[in-house]
Amino acid sequence: MDSSRIFLAVAQPSGFEQEYIQKAIDANWITSGGPNVDSFEIRLQKYLSEETFATALNSGTSAIHLALILLGVKKDDEVICQTMTFSASANPILYQGAIPIFVDSELETWNICPENLEIAIRDRIKKGRKPKAIIAVHLYGTPYKVDQIHAIAAKYEIPIIEDSAEALGSYYKGRKCGTFGTFGILSFNGNKIITTSSGGALISKSKEIKEKAIFYATQSKDEAVHYQHSEIGYNYRMSNICAGVGIGQMKILEENIQRKLENHHFYKDLFKAIDFVELFEVKEENYFSNYWLNTILIKQDRDNMKNRETLRLALEAENIESRPLWKPMHLQPIFEKYPYYGNKVAEELFEKGLCLPSGVNLTNKEKNRIKGVINTFFK
Repeated sequence: MDSSRIFLAVAQPSGFEQEYIQKAIDANWITSGGPNVDSFEIRLQKYLSEETFATALNSGTSAIHLALILLGVKKDDEVICQTMTFSASANPILYQGAIPIFVDSELETWNICPENLEIAIRDRIKKGRKPKAIIAVHLYGTPYKVDQIHAIAAKYEIPIIEDSAEALGSYYKGRKCGTFGTFGILSFNGNKIITTSSGGALISKSKEIKEKAIFYATQSKDEAVHYQHSEIGYNYRMSNICAGVGIGQMKILEENIQRKLENHHFYKDLFKAIDFVELFEVKEENYFSNYWLNTILIKQDRDNMKNRETLRLALEAENIESRPLWKPMHLQPIFEKYPYYGNKVAEELFEKGLCLPSGVNLTNKEKNRIKGVINTFFK
């Protein structure tokens, strides 16, 4: 019996990448920026919306950092951030010497809670500390409550950085994730729905903002015959080789989304008769999730023998990777001293939640292995 490792989520080659990589090599453009980068950005813009401007960068984290810089976030400014997320959403706040203010999740989408968001904003304003930005995340590919969150942000005139690192291909009311905020963020890390091996993109609303982002991402070089710098710059631009991979990957984006949906239907059928488990899914028709990762909540049995950790260990014993949900940022050692507004929803999700293998290349044989372990565990 095959016992090779089943990973949580890995990229799949499209077969088209080599053509664009070879073009970069033949043109001796093996550095940051270049024709592949320009072409990849155009493809992203066409996919998301003709009204967007994409700046290809070396990571989604770089994109969040540049968004904060472009919004004028400086030392001791406050930035609200969803607590239920990966640390890359919050780390750039500290890069700027700013202060993260964490807000809890709600149970429908697991994303930033509108009620607690407004409580946080009003309290910070009362303290004379109006937040400079809000970082809202489409967690595991599921859109946050767009209408409510953006209405609150507009009411208090606070820009939103829309972290769509996990949500390329997801949409709300027919509009693609990554296009709602003042800035959108995409990630093309090796575990995302498409990859450039590493990389990300900053989505903005104007050519001028894009040009300023590129300026910062290429060491803020002033227009001069010599190297001159009047502002702090960063080495954040995507490489021409990585962008070639991205162009090839764009050709299978829709196919990958379909495979993610097939994975979700597999888990939906699997857990239909298991009372101990609740598979997370979007129940509102306005929401479309790419189900980047399939996630479950496990109700503990009376003897506490069947829980998130014992299932994870059972899968691991069969060389199948799974992972707890993101540990909330306000519980992380590096962030625990910062303000948090909420009702411990994110904490409860973390305690009970598990991410299951959801790669676009998950085979039927691998699904049967997963099914066997889970059925045995809950038997």
